[in-house]
Amino acid sequence: MPWTHNCAFLWPQVFFAMMQSMASEAKSIRFNVNGVEREVNVEPEKPLLWVLREDLQLTGTKFGCGLAQCGACTVHLDGEAVRSCVTPVSRAVGKKVMTIEGLSAEHNNALQEAWIAVQVPQCGYCQTGQIMAAAVLLENNPHPSDADIDRVMSGNICRCGTYDRIRKAIHRAAATARVRS
Repeated sequence: MPWTHNCAFLWPQVFFAMMQSMASEAKSIRFNVNGVEREVNVEPEKPLLWVLREDLQLTGTKFGCGLAQCGACTVHLDGEAVRSCVTPVSRAVGKKVMTIEGLSAEHNNALQEAWIAVQVPQCGYCQTGQIMAAAVLLENNPHPSDADIDRVMSGNICRCGTYDRIRKAIHRAAATARVRS
C-alpha cells in the first residue's frame, strides 16, 4: 500500500485530533514533579507526556510511538515506571512524578555515568526512557542478572540496537551504586 510509509508521520497529528475532539474542560491538576509541587490547568485526559513537555517545559521525556510500545516516554509515577504517552495527567494527582531531569541535576547518577562510560547512546532518542526504566529496575533489584535486565528492559526499544551496551551499563551502575552506599 503506497500510503503506509506515511503512517508513522501522521500518527501524532491523528492522536492529537482524537484527543482534542474528546477533550473535556480544563481543570486544576496538582502533583509533584522532580521534587517540586506543580499545578497545571489542563484537561484531565491530557497525556502526562504532553503536560511535562508543553506545559512544564521538561523536554527530556520523548515522544516515540504514542502507543506505550517503545518506552521512549518512560517516567516514574510514585516510583513505578509508566509510559507517559498514554497516562492521563489525572492519574498523577497528588503523586510524585520523576523525569530524566529529576534523576540527577548534575548528571552524576550512577546510571547516567555508566551510560556515558559504556558509550550506550548512538542516536540517543530512546536513552531517557531506557535510563528511567533501568532506574526502577535497580531500585527494586540492586543485583540484577542478565535475565532480570532483559525482562524489565524488553519494553524499551532501541532502534540502534545497543542492547548489549545497555545491559553492560546497568551492571556497571549497579556495581557503582553498591560501592557508593
